[in-house]
Amino acid sequence: MASLHFLDERIWFPPAGEALEDGLLAAGGDLSPERLLAAYRKGIFPWYSGTLPLWWTPNPRFVLFPAELKVSKSLQQVIKKGVCTHTTNAAFEQVIKACRHTPRPGQSGTWIMPEVEAAYIKLHKLGYAVSFESWQEDNLVGGLYGVRIGKVFFGESMFSHQSNASKTAFHYAIKQLMQQDCQLVDCQVYTEHLDRLGARFITREDFLKMLEEFTWV
Repeated sequence: MASLHFLDERIWFPPAGEALEDGLLAAGGDLSPERLLAAYRKGIFPWYSGTLPLWWTPNPRFVLFPAELKVSKSLQQVIKKGVCTHTTNAAFEQVIKACRHTPRPGQSGTWIMPEVEAAYIKLHKLGYAVSFESWQEDNLVGGLYGVRIGKVFFGESMFSHQSNASKTAFHYAIKQLMQQDCQLVDCQVYTEHLDRLGARFITREDFLKMLEEFTWV
């Protein structure tokens, strides 16, 4: 039965099938590494609303299979020109801070509250949260971050301060993840940007089956 659950100090989540129609499953709890990792393995992710974490598991789920990455001719030309150089985990804290201060199109604010930033920096120090960066000389001009568990990368946010900087960072990230045998990239919800790069919808049921297979390796 669909209902909004309220979490306490225990590390637990209700079944994903009990989420509301929009995917909202629970509210409350904390952003400890233990809770965050448990959430991701169950196909749940947090967004912040005011002072309260909200936990979501949308159906259908927007994902990218790395082998299905689409690279337009224009993006291929940008990559070939080497406009940006790219790194992994060279500036995680800078990336999440830039994402926090760069609202998504159509949004006036950000879900990345100070508590969220601190939680993912802690996950990064534990080896789970990962960043991919785009640079022009010594300037960080784009990037993204997310959580890597097993063979799944859970994308969280990206930013761009120069045209195509986030796209080239995403392309670099997918190529790196493919080399590491990543089988699935969770994009969470639809964006036109990721749709053009090859992401597509799958059912929540299929998504959860893949997590069972790919996050416990």
